Amino acid sequence: MQSLSRRYFFYGAALSAAVPAAGFGSSPSLKSLGYKSPNEKLNLAAIGAGGQPAADLRIAHAGVENVVALADVDWTRGEESFKRFPNAEKFKDFRQMLDKKGKEIDAIVVGPPDHMHATCALACMQLGKHIYCEKPLTRTSWEARLLRQATEKYKVATQMGNQGYSHDATRVACEIIWSGEIGDVTEVHAWTGRPSWPQGMTQTPAASPVPGTLDWDLWLGGAAARPFTAGDATYSQFVTDRNTRYGRTGRDPWGYYLPFNWRGFYDFGSSLIGDWGVHILGPANWALQLGPEHLISVECVKKDSLPPTTFPDVLTIKYVFGPRPGMPPVTIYWYHHAGGDAYLPPGMTAEQARKIPNEGPQVGPAPTGPPRPVPPNSGYNEIFVGAKGYLGTSGRGEGVGLLPGSRWAEYKLPAPYLSRSPGASTGSNHAAHARDWIRACKGGAPACSNFSIAARYTEWLVLGAAAVHVDGKLLWDNAKGEFSNNREANKWVKPTFRKGWEIKL
Repeated sequence: MQSLSRRYFFYGAALSAAVPAAGFGSSPSLKSLGYKSPNEKLNLAAIGAGGQPAADLRIAHAGVENVVALADVDWTRGEESFKRFPNAEKFKDFRQMLDKKGKEIDAIVVGPPDHMHATCALACMQLGKHIYCEKPLTRTSWEARLLRQATEKYKVATQMGNQGYSHDATRVACEIIWSGEIGDVTEVHAWTGRPSWPQGMTQTPAASPVPGTLDWDLWLGGAAARPFTAGDATYSQFVTDRNTRYGRTGRDPWGYYLPFNWRGFYDFGSSLIGDWGVHILGPANWALQLGPEHLISVECVKKDSLPPTTFPDVLTIKYVFGPRPGMPPVTIYWYHHAGGDAYLPPGMTAEQARKIPNEGPQVGPAPTGPPRPVPPNSGYNEIFVGAKGYLGTSGRGEGVGLLPGSRWAEYKLPAPYLSRSPGASTGSNHAAHARDWIRACKGGAPACSNFSIAARYTEWLVLGAAAVHVDGKLLWDNAKGEFSNNREANKWVKPTFRKGWEIKL
């Protein structure tokens, strides 16, 4: 296409997830691995049977595939999938599931807390199982690199659960940037609000009885042992006061760690960096060809506190990347922001930046129902700063537009270049993302966020979580996979596994 800069051609082709010319299942390398044809049913399993992995499994199943086994350390939490798939055999320990049912299983949804992603995914890949792993792919950078190496070794079909990658808008954002519409991009600003879960506690509540349906030791897995606690009166008051301070009503129906708050703890998650950063920064990662080999430095340039066990509520991370082929150096800013827009182009108001209703290209399904209220901000949560203008994306990469809105109102999209994910233009991109993986499992093209892509993305992204622990700029040595100027920060690049839970290829 004439409007697409030739310098970006190789990258778009590599990540386009194009269908093989001879159709699904035509790739000799896939057939040689014994992949099933698109007409056969897969035998699916899941590690994590409630919450998000339950949704992933339901969508991957789609009333078509078989579900033969389910593992969850908490059988109350897993009841959602146990009821939906009553013929699937139940386990608490995923290792027992693999030992007993491994020969029957083709593909596995991996969705335990982040600190167990790499452990579970690697064990499954080593048995030749295809993997759909929830985002972020791993808690630490070292684990992401390990899964990238595992992908090269075991050659199974993989997908990370950042479903924005399957939406048309993310691909349109790439095409607009590659067309040169906003010129060379030198900055990206991306943000989200404060976490919905409590963070910032300075004391750990006393131990409380472990629920009868939960295997707490298995839940901890490779993390350091500690007593279970559901919280106490002091913690409850902390949550109430926090919600009041941030304008939230009611009390959160969650315990201290489970089933959701683990995301804010250093040992178990990466806070909003991995929870929402992996979604919001997806268009930047794809369009700007970001990778750990191009990363120069990471720095936490702002934080409102440094709690002993959880991430701060407010922080700003600065990533500096060197030049990539055909692209200049770029600085990426990630904000945990109190509200509103963390960034607007100089001299531009939120009202000017916002799209003009019913004007300009419609990317993806048009909204239905009554008109939505005008947002108080720009409507974007990621803004690319180019030499010739600005581009914004929203949601999980599910919205795209040029700033100001008047420019978008007159804009004509470049001709489509990247192939579109089946179904993403007409329905749920979550469903399209899961079915993209199922297609790959059956011999189709690699899924759009397969681990060869997702692991490189996660590897640089979660270094922001490591940077929270120290002050100053951290210089990245990609060859060694560590920071070259701070040993303390390197403690957060590779986890220390509890004895018996160590992982290796």
